Amino acid sequence: MAFLAVIIVPIILMTVMLSQPLSTRLRAYGETYGVENLSYSGLMNNSMIIESIAAGEAARLAEAADADPSVLSNKEFLEGFNSDISANQSFVVVRKNGRIFFNGSALSDDEIAEKLPEAEEVPDDRSGDWMVIRSDMLSLVKSVNVEFADGDTGEIIIFTNMNQILPGMARWLRDLVVTCILILVLTSLVMGVWLYFTTINPLMQLKKGAQSIRDGNLDFELEKSGVQELDEVCEDFEEMRKRLKESAEEKVASDSGNKELIRNISHDLKTPLTAIRGYCEGILDGVAGTPEKQEKYIRTIYNKANEMDRLINELTIYSRIDTNRIPYTFTKINAGTFMDDCVDELKLDFESRDIKYTYTNEIAGTDTVIIGDAEQLTRVIHNIVSNSMKYMDKPEKRIDIRVLDKDDFIQVEFEDNGRGIANSDLPKIFDRFYRTDASRNSARGGSGIGLSIVKKILEDHGGSVWATSREGEWTVVHFVLRKYVEAKADE
Repeated sequence: MAFLAVIIVPIILMTVMLSQPLSTRLRAYGETYGVENLSYSGLMNNSMIIESIAAGEAARLAEAADADPSVLSNKEFLEGFNSDISANQSFVVVRKNGRIFFNGSALSDDEIAEKLPEAEEVPDDRSGDWMVIRSDMLSLVKSVNVEFADGDTGEIIIFTNMNQILPGMARWLRDLVVTCILILVLTSLVMGVWLYFTTINPLMQLKKGAQSIRDGNLDFELEKSGVQELDEVCEDFEEMRKRLKESAEEKVASDSGNKELIRNISHDLKTPLTAIRGYCEGILDGVAGTPEKQEKYIRTIYNKANEMDRLINELTIYSRIDTNRIPYTFTKINAGTFMDDCVDELKLDFESRDIKYTYTNEIAGTDTVIIGDAEQLTRVIHNIVSNSMKYMDKPEKRIDIRVLDKDDFIQVEFEDNGRGIANSDLPKIFDRFYRTDASRNSARGGSGIGLSIVKKILEDHGGSVWATSREGEWTVVHFVLRKYVEAKADE
């Protein structure tokens, strides 16, 4: 549209601005040369105007001869008249009794005589309408019969050049060209300014935006220009900027989280390492002198080693979650048997921490099957239980584990009597690195990614996880997994 406007607008402006002056010029030429209803084509094909000029010049000389026939024999008068009509690129020839009497051209009498018809061919009506066009001279020849003072007859013959621009036409054409050039220049400037503000200016904004992105500055916004195509480009560019900004913010948050993770795990590894070192030194120094003490020390060392192994496993699985590369091996799993085995593994931890537990399994002994990775689902259960054990603050610690049959799903619930979770914190506990306790201590520890790992694994299994809690009293973590149903063959 812009390029079409650059072409069409000047044409329209020139047409509008030149139509009135040209009409005025046509009327002026028509009045000057006696041509009625002079058209554009008549102005370009000037034979009508030249014929009018020649007829007028011949009539003027004939009128002078009628008033005073002696002027036809007065060469001084004829030379003056010839000088007057030379402005119209015309000259006069007077023929008397068939012979050249006066020749106003640069040609010889014989050359002029060759261009003229014989005297007897000239009509006698003196109407001025008789006209001869000689193509070799490209002149219009106008002849009028006259009578000399001495009674001899002759003709006044006017030659007018056909290959000429009309008087004043050259200047008018020059003015026309200058006007057209001015119109083109002005419209080009106006259209250029318009194109600048509608095209170049938005492109400069895009360039500045690209430079800002290159320099790492993503806090800017592109303004719309009002041109649909450019606005679409700006919208795409703005969307790209927003995504880059989000990615940059996510990267900053991820880097911050990674640093926090390293700090947390470094802190948490020191606690079991210190305990292992202390109990080993106690054994070596003979402090554990009885078999009962030695067994207690070894059990504690074993538990601390398991805790370190769990932390290292969390770090490994976190790195895989971050790159979305958790290795899954999906198989059919008997849900009831699987949960029984997991709780059996947890008994040792419960006993070592003096935690009372109850276990209810509504699908025990059934053929309820789920599709999943047994290793990763075991990690889910251990992470949930580990998180519950960290925040138990009552003298009598308790965990209730329930496996419920919910039609197409199985629902597993872990209820503890810990300190609970505030309503404001409850939606965030499955976020990466989120911790409800702002200050760390060696008793609770934790990397802050355990429950985020739980959420990721369950979502990859097509399940979901959530929590309910009453602050200061209890917390229940729920998760569901869809049952596997064999497709029935068509009978």
